[in-house]
Amino acid sequence: MSPAHAADEPPANVIAYPRNGPTALRIALGAQLRRLREERGLSTEEAGYAIRGSHSKISRMENGRVGFKERDVADLLTLYGVTDGELRESLLAMARQSNTPGWWHQYGDVLPDWFLVYIGLEQAATLIRTYEVQFVPGLLQTEDYARAVVRLGHPHAPEEEIERRVRLRMTRQGRLHGPDPLRLWAVVDEAALRRPLGGPEVMRDQLRHLIRMTELDHITLQIVPFSAGGHAAAGGPFSILRFGEQTLSDVIYLEQLTSSLYLDKPADVDRYRQVMDRLSVDACPAFQTRALLEEMIDRL
Repeated sequence: MSPAHAADEPPANVIAYPRNGPTALRIALGAQLRRLREERGLSTEEAGYAIRGSHSKISRMENGRVGFKERDVADLLTLYGVTDGELRESLLAMARQSNTPGWWHQYGDVLPDWFLVYIGLEQAATLIRTYEVQFVPGLLQTEDYARAVVRLGHPHAPEEEIERRVRLRMTRQGRLHGPDPLRLWAVVDEAALRRPLGGPEVMRDQLRHLIRMTELDHITLQIVPFSAGGHAAAGGPFSILRFGEQTLSDVIYLEQLTSSLYLDKPADVDRYRQVMDRLSVDACPAFQTRALLEEMIDRL
């Protein structure tokens, strides 16, 4: 399709994202704005100047990492030569809808803003590859195991807060079910599965749950055994999130004790992909996971 015709046609799946909430809408709108800018041969600096902002603001908008002001989107559409009324209104409607809080914002009283951003990205992702060292990945935790994890991290929190955090974690797992589930590929260090968090019975139930989850075609679980020794991810756990829009870069998520990092520069993404690929090689093949989990259950 030539650039001259691309700008005259409505962007694909403009209203196909509401199931995933505002973060997905921002990702979709940002991708369309990037496409329109590149078709006009404009730099992010030039686009930023048009909306009284910086090139970094344009980058954040195009990556769906910030909310959109309708006036900014309108100014960018004018700069990009989008005069078709139906297309302009469609994109402006996306901007308005993208500022509607997602379901997860109701938990803002117990979660920091930096983690709410992650949940939004998680809801919008089509594939997550994650490496965990200390815990079972949150999307694969049972309710009792999740409660033990939350209490470990928040030992002085009131019971009501504990239960709200657990409920949020269970609600997030809805992305693994339904007609278009998230694909999850988890690589977990053996130590996380040997540690009987919550007690032996809670851990048995958790391991049985992992066996059930790995029977789903869209979930892959590999275990990095103690025998692997040192490995490529000596720096700690991380996740790689991929989105359905092909023009969007993967996002690397690194969680710290009181904050998080989101990396999307090509060099960073390539490096973490290489590490994840190496971990997948070092880990036991996925077809061995069930037998390993059953052995762990027998030993508890």
